[in-house]
Amino acid sequence: MIRIVLLGPPGSGKGTQASALGRRRSIPHIASGDLLRANVREGTELGRRARPYMDRGELVPDELILDMMSERLSQPDAQEGYVLDGFPRTVAQAEALDARLREIGRELDAVVYLRVPEEEIQRRLAGRRTCAACYAVYHVDTMPSEKEDVCDKCSGDLIRRDDEAPEVIHTRLEVYEEQTRPLLDFYRRQELLREIDGTIGVDNVVREIERLVGAAHAAAQEQKA
Repeated sequence: MIRIVLLGPPGSGKGTQASALGRRRSIPHIASGDLLRANVREGTELGRRARPYMDRGELVPDELILDMMSERLSQPDAQEGYVLDGFPRTVAQAEALDARLREIGRELDAVVYLRVPEEEIQRRLAGRRTCAACYAVYHVDTMPSEKEDVCDKCSGDLIRRDDEAPEVIHTRLEVYEEQTRPLLDFYRRQELLREIDGTIGVDNVVREIERLVGAAHAAAQEQKA
């Protein structure tokens, strides 16, 4: 069992690394962005309330995110561990998550921060394309689909998300610096934070995450023994 949070600015590779780690550990990769987009696509009440914020590149209000994540973490597949991607994004969300996890006796094992320079983030996001049907992610330079603008997995249309337009990318990075970066200090004080260079390649990053998280999990278990 292992419970971790992946932190990093938009475009830092959180989704890629969380998905890979989830497969290796057989635990769910829980991405708040994917859950939100699914709700928007399905026209749920949560989706209708969240969409205006997402289209502007702003953070969705805490109460909406917390309702969604609480429901997801209560599902059976999350009881043996999970990788959280995109949540929490603010200190208030982190405090609320901590309170919930303490109630059920399932505190986090580690929080991993992926460091990526802003220039690289801009390049990554500008070339990213997402399947409108299954949400698979591609990049026009580093991970293109076999057929241009067509998903390899489901043949859905590949699109540039509204929140990845150049002007919205700038807003997202500003929001990150203002509201999300304080999370690093929050988790550093709890001695949960581990930092990794997010530019060393997908396989190397995954191996480093596993090494750091494995060590943190073993230390936590030793303290409980």
